[in-house]
Amino acid sequence: MNTDYRLPRKPFPQALALMIAKKADVMAKAFEERAIRQLVFDAQRALDQGHSLDRIATELGLPKTS
Repeated sequence: MNTDYRLPRKPFPQALALMIAKKADVMAKAFEERAIRQLVFDAQRALDQGHSLDRIATELGLPKTS
């Protein structure tokens, strides 16, 4: 017995997929810029308060440098 009552899916248009990918790229770049600005702002504030570089890096979750 066939119990699949969903309508068959239409093929996803390649042009629509490309538009979605471009929009996602723009959104990701904007998010990255905001994140960088916020991290720099937070780091500068911590520096101004006299915190060490190691503490700031740890607090911001930054990767350790070699």
